[in-house]
Amino acid sequence: MKSINQPAGVSSVINQIEAVGDSQQLPELLSVASTIKLSKTKQYLITFLILICNLTQFISMFSTVAGGYELSKILGKPVGPGQANWMAAAYSLTQSALVLISGRLGAVYGHQKLLLLGGVIIVTFSIANAFCNTYNSFIAIRALTGVGGGILMPNAVATLTIMVPPGKVRNFTLAIFAASPPVGAGIGSLMIGAFLEYSEWKWHFISVASLGAICFSGLFFVLPPEQPADKSGKIDCIGIITGLGGLVLFSLAWNQAPVDGWETPYVIAMLITSVVLMVIFFFWESKWADEPIMPPSIFRGKSFKALTVVVLFIYMAVGITLWYMVAWQQLIRGWSVLNVAVGWIPYGLGASCAVILAAWLIPRLEAQWILAIGCLTSLTATILLATMPEQQSYWAQIFPSTVFGSFCPDFVYVAAQVIASSSVGKKEQGPAASLIGTLNLYGNSLGLGFTGTIETNIVKSHAGEALGFRSALWFGAGLSAIALLMDLTMVRMEKEDKEGWESNETELE
Repeated sequence: MKSINQPAGVSSVINQIEAVGDSQQLPELLSVASTIKLSKTKQYLITFLILICNLTQFISMFSTVAGGYELSKILGKPVGPGQANWMAAAYSLTQSALVLISGRLGAVYGHQKLLLLGGVIIVTFSIANAFCNTYNSFIAIRALTGVGGGILMPNAVATLTIMVPPGKVRNFTLAIFAASPPVGAGIGSLMIGAFLEYSEWKWHFISVASLGAICFSGLFFVLPPEQPADKSGKIDCIGIITGLGGLVLFSLAWNQAPVDGWETPYVIAMLITSVVLMVIFFFWESKWADEPIMPPSIFRGKSFKALTVVVLFIYMAVGITLWYMVAWQQLIRGWSVLNVAVGWIPYGLGASCAVILAAWLIPRLEAQWILAIGCLTSLTATILLATMPEQQSYWAQIFPSTVFGSFCPDFVYVAAQVIASSSVGKKEQGPAASLIGTLNLYGNSLGLGFTGTIETNIVKSHAGEALGFRSALWFGAGLSAIALLMDLTMVRMEKEDKEGWESNETELE
């Protein structure tokens, strides 16, 4: 189906923009997207506000990674083995699930409307977090805040690329957008650390909500009128229910098991239900869906199945590394949240540089080797943490681990999007990019569920807290090693002689 009021061939690029859950999609894939003509002043204002809005959600997201253990104690939750993992996992779980489908919703109902809806959700539930007095209510609200983040991200990318004409300004804008996670991590951890040490934690979430309210309100008044790209399009409701339900329940079961135990009936029930839902999802998408959100044809692409496993495993390892770095520094070495945040500054700086370096490497080095570098930096960072003694200077192993780890996410994401784009046809570009973006965020949540179970069982055997953390980190290192091996042996990006799409791919069905 062609997009309304779009030239032939443009709608495929718009579909890809809509599907992407991260701003690091390659600029050349966006270069033919149509744009809305605006004055330079208004264009710059809208761009600035969208960038700050996206930064705001990552400030919120990472504040409960850096401050998760301390917030858990304040809210009356034990910080023993696997008990506080939801602080880091809740937001990224719902965020990843919504990224899978919110771009399509934006195509039908309007990207700007979905962008503003995401903002309303983030602001509303950030305020609600400030008034939570129990751990369970806090986690539930964090998960609802993540819904806003998942709605915001792909629609923010689509809005930017439609309004900013192709060229250096657009590429620079996307590079800044891509730096939002590491910059947000740095700012968010410093903010929550400062509020915990010098004031009250509630003011952090009120501050985040206030910043979001200002930026999203500004967008409401300056965004131009919008015509949805596919106003008459259909929404795959059954695919959404079964796909999102399966993803959420699977991660929910793994993250809750360390708390209540695998012998708890409802944990087993959630796991079984999640598998059933995912089976129904794949059958529905392959046989009956008119406009599937995840067409099975994408998995027939060369290297694509192996690529999805590599991306999932690496982002599981990334989430594990960051969370257990915090755990080690706070619970074993007695660091404050603010001290941990200061120690994370090299991570934000390194990751911001990695965005630029990865983009520079793309035309100079085959993508599977860039992916391999990302896997290797993750493996190195995790091994450095897993082998360190209980007490040690920050500079000995934490600092180099932080620097190595900072290069992994962006190298992996950029390379994975390039390989995914080359592995599937024109009509599968959007779903393929969407899946990579979803696995990116979903891995952060799922990995903590697996390591929570490992940590809990190790500590229950009276082996000690440090060994529990170390075992979790070795599991993360194993994931990185498997991902690296799969990349080297199974992932390839073939060099192609053709320019553009094949003749049978010039139109969308």
